[in-house]
Amino acid sequence: MAADASRLWLSRRRFAAWHTRPPIVRRPLVRAALAALVGLSIVVTGANPASAEPTVSDIEKQIDEAWNKLEPVIEKHNAARQELAVKRKQADALARRIKPLELQIQLAMGKVGDLAVQAYKGEQTSALNAILSSGSPDAFLNQLELLDQFARRQHSDVQAVLDLKQDLADQKRPLDKLVAQLAQTEAELAAKKKQIDAEIKRLQQLRLRVYGTGTSLGSLRPAPCPSTYPGGAAGKAITFACAQIGKPYVWGADGPGSYDCSGLTMSAWAHAGVYLPHNAAAQRRSIPYISRSELRPGDLVFYYSDLHHVAMYAGNGWIVHASQAGEPVKMRRIDGGPINSYGRPG
Repeated sequence: MAADASRLWLSRRRFAAWHTRPPIVRRPLVRAALAALVGLSIVVTGANPASAEPTVSDIEKQIDEAWNKLEPVIEKHNAARQELAVKRKQADALARRIKPLELQIQLAMGKVGDLAVQAYKGEQTSALNAILSSGSPDAFLNQLELLDQFARRQHSDVQAVLDLKQDLADQKRPLDKLVAQLAQTEAELAAKKKQIDAEIKRLQQLRLRVYGTGTSLGSLRPAPCPSTYPGGAAGKAITFACAQIGKPYVWGADGPGSYDCSGLTMSAWAHAGVYLPHNAAAQRRSIPYISRSELRPGDLVFYYSDLHHVAMYAGNGWIVHASQAGEPVKMRRIDGGPINSYGRPG
């Protein structure tokens, strides 16, 4: 008991001594105690704080950045496929022109072959013996001249056809080479299809991670589409494009159930009787430039320096477009991306 009383007395005296110290003396001790607590916290929780989960904004930014790398590949696929189709048509047209010439050559060569067969069988020799035995030299000379003329005419006919066929073959050769190159390009792009689809699936999973089975899209038609009816071909094109709102984005598609960006604008203007290629950059090259102040519903708006995205102007600062996989055809403000230029088909 005496020992316990002694320890209690000593503790009270130490507390009193510390409490009666001036603040300037106590502060270092407080700081030391806090430092010790912080050190203990680091030991318990770890030196690095847990990394924060990405926000919705972070994931949307990640999706947009990934898509802007993927969409140029898709547009390249569209361009290669169209160019390949055009060149194949040209090659097929030449092949159709060559085919009847090949038949003519076969007929002409057949006639020459008949002459050779006759000579081989000795029929001309028999005829010559008959002429000689008739005792008519004039008839013999006339017959030789006719045979010579016939042979020359046959040779001339065959040579003319051969020359023409060679000329067409020379024209077809570079096309065959180009078609082979385009086919190889298309094969390479087709080989990347799985990669494209896998990337699209990954982006879809990112969306599901943020929104679940819901959507972040809000209203697909937040403004009148079109804002005004321009009439003519432009009116038909923009009315068609607005009618596609809500249909899914599918890369390489040009309707009627789904679209990609250039597929939508191509189909809309095709509905108005105006042909556009299925490629945003090629559409840019095929139509005149206009200024922003000249924009009217139906005009096209091109985005990014490499022209890998195109939309249709709906009026009052809104566009309608097929934006990216996982999002249907919808409206958006015109300045939602880096604008390259504006153009007017028709």
